[in-house]
Amino acid sequence: MKLTKRQEEIVQIVKEDGPITGEQIAEKLKLTRATLRPDLAILTMAGSLEARPRVGYFFNKDKERPFQPTEILNLKVNDYKGHPIVVQKSSSVYDAIVQMFLEDVGTLYAVTSEGGLAGVISRKDLLRASIGNKNLEYLPVSVIMTRMPNIITVKPEEKLIQAARKLITNKIDSLPVVRELNSNPDLYEVIGRITKTTITKVFLEIAEQKFV
Repeated sequence: MKLTKRQEEIVQIVKEDGPITGEQIAEKLKLTRATLRPDLAILTMAGSLEARPRVGYFFNKDKERPFQPTEILNLKVNDYKGHPIVVQKSSSVYDAIVQMFLEDVGTLYAVTSEGGLAGVISRKDLLRASIGNKNLEYLPVSVIMTRMPNIITVKPEEKLIQAARKLITNKIDSLPVVRELNSNPDLYEVIGRITKTTITKVFLEIAEQKFV
């Protein structure tokens, strides 16, 4: 398996200082824990490292074990979620179009003043609202967005393969990663996003590292 430069650095750190936690590795590399999660997941899956709960990562001195395809099924959404791009539900359609363009995303998440998920706005929604409408600065996104309970969401503890299935089944490009807000099962806080591009990159990276 061919490692990236960062993965080689991670392996070297674990060789020298293991057992060591993911947070400690991130601190040594001056990176966030979230940035390292995909690398740690791949190195553990490949057998280069071993992980033990509440202890940390160990270097595996034995020969790398054969790749097990079923291991892909255990990848978690939380390890691969991206940063969500949100707008207030009171924002205008014009402002949403500008933000979508600046952030180069295909979906925006509308939130309440308390931070709860209120709706989802797609490129199609914005395009539909723009055709023949000259008052986009005064039209709130709350008028055009998809509202709960018609929003397809995913929890951070769900498996990545489940997120992929939701995307394909519902013919959408993005899923908001959510958790309960203030322990209210009917109110969600957006903590990330999973897209078709995200999942494609993950599977491609695994395939290249294991088989190319």
